[in-house]
Amino acid sequence: MAFDTPKPLVLTNARVIDPARKLDAAGSVIIADGTILAAGPEAANQGAPYGADIIDCKGAIACPGLIDMCVSVGEPGAEHRETLASASDAAAAGGVTTICTMPDTDPVIDDPALVDFILRRARDTAEVNVHPLAALTKGLAGQEMTEIGLLQEAGAVAFTNGHKSVKNAQVMRRMMTYARDFDALVIHHAEDPDLAGGVMNAGLNASWKGLSGVPREAEIIMLERDLRLVGMSKGKYHVNLVSTSDSADVIRGGKAKGLNITAGVSINHLTHNENDIGAYRTFFKMSPPLRDEDDRQAMIAAVADGTIDIICSNHDPQDVETKRHPWAEAEDGAIGLETLLAAALRLYHSEQVDLSTLLAAMTCNPADRLGLETGRLAKGAPADVIVFDPERPWVLEKSAIRSRSKNSPFEDARFSGRVLRTVVGGRTVFAHG
Repeated sequence: MAFDTPKPLVLTNARVIDPARKLDAAGSVIIADGTILAAGPEAANQGAPYGADIIDCKGAIACPGLIDMCVSVGEPGAEHRETLASASDAAAAGGVTTICTMPDTDPVIDDPALVDFILRRARDTAEVNVHPLAALTKGLAGQEMTEIGLLQEAGAVAFTNGHKSVKNAQVMRRMMTYARDFDALVIHHAEDPDLAGGVMNAGLNASWKGLSGVPREAEIIMLERDLRLVGMSKGKYHVNLVSTSDSADVIRGGKAKGLNITAGVSINHLTHNENDIGAYRTFFKMSPPLRDEDDRQAMIAAVADGTIDIICSNHDPQDVETKRHPWAEAEDGAIGLETLLAAALRLYHSEQVDLSTLLAAMTCNPADRLGLETGRLAKGAPADVIVFDPERPWVLEKSAIRSRSKNSPFEDARFSGRVLRTVVGGRTVFAHG
């Protein structure tokens, strides 16, 4: 959304955490003309710019705004589920200052004019930064390559087939090679469609519930294939959503070989397991499916040791027409923008992942992978900053959800950690209370 230049802003008496600089210290953040002037202990000794708004953070944490690399919106084609404006509103409340939108809209974002449409709509209606991901194949059909150069020139920051895998290995190899020539990032959903015909994680739980299962091998086999193709093409690859311990081992092996790869995981697979499905609660139906507790713990360990680089919300709004069905007939997907940070802080409070590593996976790591300037509090960086209290308790009430769709697996969940202020480009777009 277009605005005039905001007033200078000074966030004082804060615990400033900037994972990109390995900074965690008491200090201030000084913002003017939409950029960071100083952040950290040195900023506390500088005078405030003339006319600045001065906010006392009272010891709360100030850090870079979160970057969510996997956000589905309904615009264009399904605005009743989510628009760029409503997704932006939810993101701001959750401390997410940059969202990357998936191309699985109607029509699919596989044409430069549609990339331009997303950017224009975001400029006019969104309060956070919006970067479109363009389709890897036309219509997401997995057969014909899109024009990566033209799409990149139009503003696409990376290329993905959405929540569908490219089944044809030859097509995938050609896409990676073609993308390499443009230094473009390929983001892939690793799940063999021939094996992934079930509706929840394969195992005893699925058998007890009388549901068909998706074996872990559906993800592992596709990921192993992809990394072989990365080795052949020498391209840039990001596996979007991993969920199994074996996948983490495959990624470790690929990184050890020097492949240009990164890995992501959704917050759902770090905080839930297949037992949370309970009495067929369809808000927990997602792709990949929630796995068992051993896999969940393996995902947390992989984030802690850096094997998994990026945490995302996998925000996928679905309305009552697609979710209020028997489990097998309900659509996959859950919203998560508003709860990304709060849910992630559970790993910090349980002492499984240190705070700097956790925040890096949602700030500088995705920024570096996408080539964005944000995600850090360095001097001259865009002033995308959040302030949050990691100890403040709250409950996610359905009536307070800002997304148009309400399919949150965290409905009525208790959290410790609340966003108090969200600043995008130097302008406050959300303030709690």
